[in-house]
Amino acid sequence: MRRLAATHWALAAVGALFLCVGALALDGYVPIPLDLWAQRTIGSAALDHLAGGGERAFEQLRYAHDRYYGAVFEAPLVAVDRVLGLEDFQSARSWNAWRVRFLLTHLFFLAGGGFCYLLVLRMFGSRALALLALVLFLLHPRLYANSFFNSKDVPFLVAFMIALYLMHRAFRRDTLGAFILCGVGVGLLVNLRIMGLTLFAAVVVLRALDVALARGREERGRALLATGAFALAAILTYYVSLPVLWPDPVGRFAELVQTLGSHPRISGNLFRGEQLYAPDGPPFDYVPVWVGITTPPATLLLALAGAVAVAWRGARRPLDALRNGPPRFGVALIVLPVATVVAVVVLEHNIYNAWRQLYFLYAPLLLLAVTGLHWLTAATRERWMRTGAYVLTGAAIGVTAVSMVRLHPHGDNYFNALTDRATPERLVSRYEVRQPLHADRAIIGGFFNAYPSETLFVGSRSSEIPNYLFRLFPLEDRERLVHTRDYRSGERNFFFFPVVAGRCPERLPVVRLYANTFRCVVDPVAYFGEARREALATEPVARARYDVYRDGRELTWVWDGCPAEEVDEPFGEFFLHVYPRDAGDLPALRRDAGHDFDNLDWAPRHSAVRVDGNCVAVALLPDYPIARVRTGQAGIWSAEVPPDYAGARRDALAGEPLASSVFAIHGEGRMLTYVRDGCTEEEAAAPFFLHLYPRDAGDLPDDRREHGFDNLDTALTRNAGRVGGNCVAIVDLPGYPIASIRTGQHDASGERWAVEFAWPDGE
Repeated sequence: MRRLAATHWALAAVGALFLCVGALALDGYVPIPLDLWAQRTIGSAALDHLAGGGERAFEQLRYAHDRYYGAVFEAPLVAVDRVLGLEDFQSARSWNAWRVRFLLTHLFFLAGGGFCYLLVLRMFGSRALALLALVLFLLHPRLYANSFFNSKDVPFLVAFMIALYLMHRAFRRDTLGAFILCGVGVGLLVNLRIMGLTLFAAVVVLRALDVALARGREERGRALLATGAFALAAILTYYVSLPVLWPDPVGRFAELVQTLGSHPRISGNLFRGEQLYAPDGPPFDYVPVWVGITTPPATLLLALAGAVAVAWRGARRPLDALRNGPPRFGVALIVLPVATVVAVVVLEHNIYNAWRQLYFLYAPLLLLAVTGLHWLTAATRERWMRTGAYVLTGAAIGVTAVSMVRLHPHGDNYFNALTDRATPERLVSRYEVRQPLHADRAIIGGFFNAYPSETLFVGSRSSEIPNYLFRLFPLEDRERLVHTRDYRSGERNFFFFPVVAGRCPERLPVVRLYANTFRCVVDPVAYFGEARREALATEPVARARYDVYRDGRELTWVWDGCPAEEVDEPFGEFFLHVYPRDAGDLPALRRDAGHDFDNLDWAPRHSAVRVDGNCVAVALLPDYPIARVRTGQAGIWSAEVPPDYAGARRDALAGEPLASSVFAIHGEGRMLTYVRDGCTEEEAAAPFFLHLYPRDAGDLPDDRREHGFDNLDTALTRNAGRVGGNCVAIVDLPGYPIASIRTGQHDASGERWAVEFAWPDGE
């Protein structure tokens, strides 16, 4: 360390500076439990197993939710927690446990910057470029914020940078020991995430080129030996560091690839204004767009210049791009991210939360940016032009640093100037915006300021006050927080409503947009009380233990006078099954499981409360066209919710009706729709008849030909419904050409009304 500080004093100085800044910024990120419990379970189970915990410890490791994510980073964190006695992350006194964990994660990120510095120094022999690369690595707003609370994706980025350094070192030295060390690094990389196989494949392919281009048997033999040593070291390191594979290495590795290649995530992912249900895989431009709008523009422009420089040099001297040397490493820096993005699209890998699973791609992108700057400065002999390039790059870095200070602690929501962000509302309507829990600081603080001496009742999805609330405010304020789901008028309440698709419910009385972060906050007494009841449709769409109301995309459950114990386990075993009109709209996870419905059981349970003796819950339905909804409580009650034809279907109708009488009749494609606004229950109950006259009588079913028309009375009856006081009925027509249609309603006394009209097929 002394030699490093003496030789690379600038690296030591920048590292010390960022360490001080990180210590000051630390509390702004505490506590954000991004995958905290799953990650700690991995580390704790691995430690217990290695400490001789026996079969019980191994079973805990074997059945952990994310068991195939390696513990080479998490296990040391948990070990430090145990040594320091900081295993409590739940209570009001757990502040230091969060601090230590976040600080260690951030220190590892700083170490990644150090390896970036050393790698660039090896590549170009310039301390100025190496120092610039270090600063660019550390000053990525999203990565910097994640470097505190994200112990899954950022450590993988750092490990990827270290593995790139070891890879460059191995090919430069071309010794057996260097390749063995590189294999160890790559094995640990794959331990953290299976995507590390991309670097394993890159080393093997490059060594295969060395074997093919070897000038003699001895050189070829050395290359083959180094390749074998690398592969063996990587494979052994990987299996030794992942105990869950030990009982069945091949079988469990196959299960690992299958599991992590299609990691389940049911909820949507907002991208360019559309919800992507990620199990179907992202579109081809998903990753490039996300990287392009969330990475500082200077890095993107320099990376583009670097890619052009590498491609130009490779085109001029193709053999240099194949032989072991700097040009080939530059080509590898282009191929690695391109191949990764192609693999993600082709294999339909589940990417969500912007591109956080692919943060490791920033390593080759950054090295290409430094390559671009080196090319630009080396292309001119004018000192002032080289100085100008460095000054402009430094200015761009300064702009990014200012943005990071202004956004702190919301750097995870950084968007650059290339983004369409005319207003914050437009931005969050087009792209997924993370909702870090520390964003509630200002919102909850407003409640404390507005009611300086009163007890505040807080509701949330958890069964107790979220532990992070304890650490956002002074002790005297924390003591005024009481968790409840049983609200009464006259008390000060607030409630965190679950956000669906980056938006809040339409009638939500309090919506905060804070530093590009949505948080829906309501006063439960106002929102779920009389004001909400008055805003509901006049009649419920289903009646059972709960009355079920539907208004657009909102579904509301109401039980007047429900017992107090109902709220202890709010809406326990509550189910909500949504059946789409088109099965293709289902998330792939549901289709693959053989279900014909979308399972949203969590939705009502997360927003259930008891207000003034009444139990109420609200859920937002998906945006795709819905055929029907089934809901209830397992073993207690169930109800069918008819489709919102009076809302969604009527909005989709275009043009004038084909005919009008008591009902207006619309035709669209092979679908006939009947609409009557403000119909009575009697009008809705009267049977419909529907007679179709084909252009060719031969198209009629055999039992209809003597009548001259096709009778679809029963089909229409099955598809009729009264929703919100309006009657809507839909029938799908047969595929044969239709000349005309006669339809209407009848009862015991005869026809109530009838119309006859030509169908467009007959024109």
